Amino acid sequence: MGSTLFDKIWDAHQVGTREDGRDLLYIDRHIVHDLHAPHAFKELSRQKRTVRRKDLTLVVQDHTVPTRNDVGTISDNMRVTQALSQQHAVAIVDHQSPQHGISHIISVEQGWALPGKTLACPDSHASTVGALGCLAFGCGTTELVHILATQTMALSKPRQLRINLTGQLQSGVNSKDVALHLIRTLGITAGRGYAIEYAGPVIREMDLEGRMTLCNMTIEWGGRTCLIAPDAKTLAWYQSQAGDIPSEILSFVAEQTPGLHTDADAQFDLELTLDCSDVRSQITWGTDPSQVVDIHEPVPLFEGLSSEQHARHLQALDYMGLQAGRSLKGLPVQRVFIGSCTNARLSDLREAARVIQHRRVADNVVALVVPGSALIKAQAEAEGLDRLFVQAGFQWHSSGCSMCAGANGEVGRPGERCVATSNRNFENRQGRGVRTHLASPATAAACAIAGYIVDAASFISY
Repeated sequence: MGSTLFDKIWDAHQVGTREDGRDLLYIDRHIVHDLHAPHAFKELSRQKRTVRRKDLTLVVQDHTVPTRNDVGTISDNMRVTQALSQQHAVAIVDHQSPQHGISHIISVEQGWALPGKTLACPDSHASTVGALGCLAFGCGTTELVHILATQTMALSKPRQLRINLTGQLQSGVNSKDVALHLIRTLGITAGRGYAIEYAGPVIREMDLEGRMTLCNMTIEWGGRTCLIAPDAKTLAWYQSQAGDIPSEILSFVAEQTPGLHTDADAQFDLELTLDCSDVRSQITWGTDPSQVVDIHEPVPLFEGLSSEQHARHLQALDYMGLQAGRSLKGLPVQRVFIGSCTNARLSDLREAARVIQHRRVADNVVALVVPGSALIKAQAEAEGLDRLFVQAGFQWHSSGCSMCAGANGEVGRPGERCVATSNRNFENRQGRGVRTHLASPATAAACAIAGYIVDAASFISY
């Protein structure tokens, strides 16, 4: 029997088995962001332990970094993170670095995440880099300290699930729409206990940045990690970045790609197929990423719901200020956020820019664009995208997590309705009382221009 891609990477990195039955997996690269770094380094010192592989560990300031260009002060968290990184002699990408950006984005840009390698990060969206065939795991604080001290992670080997995405996407439908449709269809717990591999015609046609968006959203339906086999699209993306990515990384990707795939006779614990032919622009109506509708559909009614689902449905409607059976289209919007590790890559900014050309943000909307990294920001500015956004009335920020996490003071006002390209729409995530609708960059940009929820298709000629 053949092996899955997951098996191949797992087996190559397994260094032993603990008495409790969990495997010890060697971690090739370890990225620590600023929300967890202070506590982890203090706990490491308390235990009188040191960072085992300083050369394989990178600290990134992203969650607590103010992205507004007029903010010059740094937070206590940022200051402590810098001091502890220096104390432990670990490299840090701080807010002033030309390599600065969101962990899951710069790990790809800078070659920390690579096909066939393992990576750990104290953030659930570590799965983003599965898009290039890198096996990544989010970790908690206790796990984080263990990895810092040993460069290994203790894990129970998960079951394996392959999702085959079939059909051909309609014009204007992108990976964010596919991700939201998938979560809507399968539910927020379908991936629990599984390592997921995405495959099928839709994946083969999707470029690397689109795959990163899909993999980023894996955690939102319960999966902890995921993979997509690297291919010509993966290599093409790296080659397109040749001026910014070292040649040795390009060579490594080219050498590794042919052998990183699931064997034809490999077995999965579960296989599911999802036809994406009829998927149209998606947008969330509720307070979890499965509460989604096609932008032309009404908010679902209560029919056929269990008592638990009924309660969740009712609570979401109450928080969002909506009524079942009503359309979202035409609903006034006060804020739009284009950014986050889900949709802040160059292709995302280009997609939004197509919508806003020769148009203005509505008077009732505060709209901001936050590139995912300093490199993406520079690339966008070289293309003149920043001028398009600013002329249209958007705020153009420096890179960082911004409104996605809200840990840096960048939040909406109570009661505001926000269309965001980020990955979570939980209650109060983007500010107390803020009502978040998740959507693609094109949809978010169209809503900023219209001042209400609208289908981006009416703004773009395909």
